[in-house]
Amino acid sequence: MTTREFATYEDFWPYYVAMHSKAATRWVHLTGTLTGLAVSAYGLIRRRRKLLLGLPLIGYGTAWPAHFLIEGNNPATFGHPAWSLRGDAQMIRMMLAGRDAELDEIARKWLAENAQ
Repeated sequence: MTTREFATYEDFWPYYVAMHSKAATRWVHLTGTLTGLAVSAYGLIRRRRKLLLGLPLIGYGTAWPAHFLIEGNNPATFGHPAWSLRGDAQMIRMMLAGRDAELDEIARKWLAENAQ
């Protein structure tokens, strides 16, 4: 899938969710991000600077392969890094709030409207 252009984050959000249409992809993101946060927080508390790399290395290191192996697409981060980071945080908040079915619906709707 090619990089798309969006005028606002609100326009980007449904696309971002659609690029995570499979629950397994979303759960890999959640696991990688939370693990990376935990490692980085530990590094901050223990003053071990190298562990601060936990979030980007573990977070992206688990998320990107999920796109290739599970979702069959390229990470939205490649074309929209800042909005993708914001989207990841919003997606994870929704998942932790038990709103994964809502994410399924957003993805289904965007994919149906943008079928190629």
